[in-house]
Amino acid sequence: MSSTVIEAAGVHKVYRRRRKPPERALDGLDLVVREGGVHGFLGPNGSGKTTTIRMLLGLVAADEGSLRLLGRPVPQALPQVVGAVGALVETPLFFPTFSGRLNLRLLAETAGVPRARVEEVLETVDLTARADDRFKGYSLGMKQRLGIAAALLKRPRLLILDEPSNGLDPAGIRDVRELIRRLGNDGRTTVFLSSHLLSEVQAVCDDVTILARGRCVASGTVREVLQGRSSDDVRVQVADPAGAKAVLEQAGWTVTPHVPDGATTPDAWRVHGVPDPAAVTRALAERGFFVSELSRISADLETAFLELTQEQQR
Repeated sequence: MSSTVIEAAGVHKVYRRRRKPPERALDGLDLVVREGGVHGFLGPNGSGKTTTIRMLLGLVAADEGSLRLLGRPVPQALPQVVGAVGALVETPLFFPTFSGRLNLRLLAETAGVPRARVEEVLETVDLTARADDRFKGYSLGMKQRLGIAAALLKRPRLLILDEPSNGLDPAGIRDVRELIRRLGNDGRTTVFLSSHLLSEVQAVCDDVTILARGRCVASGTVREVLQGRSSDDVRVQVADPAGAKAVLEQAGWTVTPHVPDGATTPDAWRVHGVPDPAAVTRALAERGFFVSELSRISADLETAFLELTQEQQR
């Protein structure tokens, strides 16, 4: 059985503020992250993701429960394990007028890391060609990749990334996604990825944990979390899309464009809430529209996420 890099058992945290009611951030959180691959950490705003990450890094103390990082209790043993943990939390900060290479060399010198490691991490994040450009001239995606490079300097066993694609354009999101996938596949670093981009998480993660209201509501491989959850949606293609849409909406269904994974344009209609796909075929045929393709849409991570968090909210 694989060893674990993160464990949480019965963790509670309440923030108490003047003139405001207490805010319960974590309510008995249980969490296990096994070693290897990419583990997605999901939850709506206020679910406790950031609090959990800050606890793991020793920035916030739990009120109750226990936390272990790389098999050691935190915060008590954090000084012994922090050297094997890299983290990128929020926007990375570097000297704006220094080059990416010089920024990393200064960090490496401070951490006692050989200078040769700087060149290795620059290559890992695909910044070698721009390493001598000033940091302030980098795009947001390049800045994020330099931040990940800095977190990799000490060859961490665990890399914690908090919303690394936040604010990036599609090209930047793609670059960060491919980088995370490579890191998860190299077998040396476990990536713990907190993100709200569910399609990106589904594309790169091996395992996933979903939080709601400070509790774990689902955890396991992506396949296990999706198993047994049907979207009850169908994909429909017809020769006259506009006419078919009008017929289906008149019959009471919600109809939206269906965009395949990895695409940017729709290829068919998505009809929502269809327990019996034959009813769609029948409704269209009665009005002279004939289906060229009809298929059930498998539940994706976004569907499962919304169901699980809404169930917990109720």
